[in-house]
Amino acid sequence: MAYYFALPETLFDDPYSTVLEDREGELMAATIAKDGQWRFPQLDTVPDKFIQAIIYFEDKRFYQHWGVDARAMARAIRQNMAAGKVVSGGSTLSMQVIRLSRKGRSRTYFEKLYEVVLATGLELRYSKAEILTLYASHAPFGGNVVGLEAACWRYFSRNVQELSWGEAALLAVLPNSPALIHPGKNRDQLLLKRNALLDKLHRAGVIDEFTCSLAKEENIPDQPAALPRYARHMLQRIVRDGYGQTRVRSTVSIGLQRRVEQIVQDHHKQLAGNQIYNAAALVLDVETGEVVAYVGNTDVEEPGYHGEEVDITNAPRSTGSILKPFLYAAMLDEGKLLRNTLVPDVPTVIDGFSPKNFKREFDGAVPASQALIRSLNVPAVHMLRDYRYEKFHAVLQRLGMTSLNHPPDHYGLSLILGGAEGKLWDVTGMYASMARVLNRYFIRTGDRRYFENDFHAPTYRQKKPAPDESSSKTDPSSLLSASAIYQTVDVLKEVYRPGEETGWRNFYSAKKIAWKTGTSFGHRDGWAVGVTPQYAIGVWVGNADGEGRPGLTGTEAAAPIMFDIFSMLPGNAWFQEPYLEMQQIAVCSKSGLRVGEYCEVADTTWVSSKGLDTRACTTHKRVHLTPDLKYRVHAGCTAVGDMVSLNWFVLPPLQEHYYKPRNVSYRTLPPFRADCGDQGGLVAMELVYPKPNARIFIPRDLDGTPGSAVFELAHRSASATVHWHLDGEYLGNTAKNHRFALNPGEGRHTLTLVDDAGILLESQFEVFSK
Repeated sequence: MAYYFALPETLFDDPYSTVLEDREGELMAATIAKDGQWRFPQLDTVPDKFIQAIIYFEDKRFYQHWGVDARAMARAIRQNMAAGKVVSGGSTLSMQVIRLSRKGRSRTYFEKLYEVVLATGLELRYSKAEILTLYASHAPFGGNVVGLEAACWRYFSRNVQELSWGEAALLAVLPNSPALIHPGKNRDQLLLKRNALLDKLHRAGVIDEFTCSLAKEENIPDQPAALPRYARHMLQRIVRDGYGQTRVRSTVSIGLQRRVEQIVQDHHKQLAGNQIYNAAALVLDVETGEVVAYVGNTDVEEPGYHGEEVDITNAPRSTGSILKPFLYAAMLDEGKLLRNTLVPDVPTVIDGFSPKNFKREFDGAVPASQALIRSLNVPAVHMLRDYRYEKFHAVLQRLGMTSLNHPPDHYGLSLILGGAEGKLWDVTGMYASMARVLNRYFIRTGDRRYFENDFHAPTYRQKKPAPDESSSKTDPSSLLSASAIYQTVDVLKEVYRPGEETGWRNFYSAKKIAWKTGTSFGHRDGWAVGVTPQYAIGVWVGNADGEGRPGLTGTEAAAPIMFDIFSMLPGNAWFQEPYLEMQQIAVCSKSGLRVGEYCEVADTTWVSSKGLDTRACTTHKRVHLTPDLKYRVHAGCTAVGDMVSLNWFVLPPLQEHYYKPRNVSYRTLPPFRADCGDQGGLVAMELVYPKPNARIFIPRDLDGTPGSAVFELAHRSASATVHWHLDGEYLGNTAKNHRFALNPGEGRHTLTLVDDAGILLESQFEVFSK
């Protein structure tokens, strides 16, 4: 009984290196073990060349004995007695495994006897192949190198299965005296021992004379080589995720990883000139969500600390505009807008929140698709207000955004403009999931086109094949439909970008790519994410410490990296259009809404089923004019026979004020003839600033005197004169450009505006400090 339990259940409890391999098993990176040793996790198999070499050098009757070689033991005793000291141990490989597991024990006869007992127990519990694996994985190979695999990489920079006969013989002789003989020292002794072993292998018929001669010509390595250092931030992630001291077979392709790292590093050299030091990139396989390239940060060579050890892929950063496509797709999916529905782009204040476009200009009204391409902020806020930020918050979480740690009210409408922080890992995975849903729509049939697990996070570890989908739960009401996703990616494939960031920019690409950029407030973060049916690529550029820099935008800093990565990827396919869940309808060419009664020109477009429920165009009105088309009239002031009836595209005054200068074809609605009055039901004028019930702050001037604020009005008639009153006191009038500098006191005020047609507009506001 004591004999049976003498051998410990676990022989080795040493700390191991964490080893990261690519999808084919090639080493990409490794950490040093906690005790400072390069000790890789235990091998699965030992290469035959090393087995032959170690057996002929250490234990030639390994396969015949049961842990103890009596003949070798007797020979060792004779040699030791003749020399008057220990010159030979006579230990078998099994006994050496025991000694390695009982490290630190003195080499006494009693200890040797105990090793004999344990070695026989080892033979009973383990197979010969397992014993060889234990030895090869824990034998010392000089310096702080432990185990055959670590030795192969440190001395020869290659996989253990690729050993030559010369390398196998060299490694076989090293554990015999690792403290004395290791590469870099005692090279002559090492060379003699290696060649002697090669001769022994030749005499035994293991290798032929030619192979033996070639093996002897191989050089002895000078110094230990550095291990590969690819995807080093993924290595950190492995440890954080609880896979430390293990061997992780990743989904990364090392060839692609090398090229992506080089691209990021090449761009880093340019960006560093603008003191932008950090960048990260992810490349995902759309179908599986597997990471095929992972660059967590740059290699910063510039002096100073720049946070290059931070894994940016997992760091929460302000999202800028990168989430806008998800809002666009969600609204298309629910029929809350059509592809080119006009969205307001005017000065806006909502509960104190005043969004601004990047260039601080306004278009008045802009098609939703163009607002997305140009990444306009004000239209996006209007869209989110219509959709409701609470619902969008839930959509983002279901799509896979894990960094929304606060309730929706914490973010409000700023959620769409970078008010929330996102991770490159999550965001790239969300884009990949949208593409996956669209791809899989065409390989499934009937009510099994959507599955709940189509939206999932990326993965970097190779796993067992996914289970048959027949056991998965279908999701007939998918989070986003294929039709909404297709319309979104089709808009995002536009390569001509009228930049909200730096003007027009044309990125050349030989393949179609749906892509979006984002820039955070203060030029701290630049994003670019692109997707094709095969790949999703996410890029972030900035400074890890959050320092903003001029020119740090998604378009200028991140998009070039993304396009360079796409240019080296295979495949040139594009998404199929899911016609089965779309219908072709007529839409107004100007408003983008379904054709209304008074629309003049109609276009046709494909929409999702919910798009059939959208409202008809209301921006076209039926107006009645004088024969010279200069004035509007109505039946109360003109005979019907004297009227000319036309359909007219009419925007609200504030939208019209900004829309007209950018659209020369826009015709301002003529005023009513003097004797007719205004019975058209259309708003004639609208305040640009301040908005009704706004709370405004008016600072003092530099000399300490009370400052003033410029109030602004938009009027439908270019020739109108507007009279201004504050709290009942007449201030003056304006014409053409309706701006008035006012200095109201602290408190609530009433602004009254009256035009020359007698139309009145009244609005209240509050000045809360001076």
